[in-house]
Amino acid sequence: MEIAFTPQAIEDLEFWNKSGNKIIQKRIQALMVSIQATPYEGIGKPEALKHNLSGKWSRRINHEHRLLYVVNDTEITILALRFHY
Repeated sequence: MEIAFTPQAIEDLEFWNKSGNKIIQKRIQALMVSIQATPYEGIGKPEALKHNLSGKWSRRINHEHRLLYVVNDTEITILALRFHY
């Protein structure tokens, strides 16, 4: 499946690239590979979100930050890569 990024996700990715935090950069890369292979299971404790975030999924980057994404028939859209929704 193809991965697309929202403007917010691109901004977050640029933030992590500028931060120089290689651990988080490698973790994000590993999460994206896992999401492409198996969107609903794998590393980062995938969690289907509820209420106003229904239909979206999150995975843990670390204790503080989450990768937020949506899966549809043709692509996976990364919504955000910082903070805790």
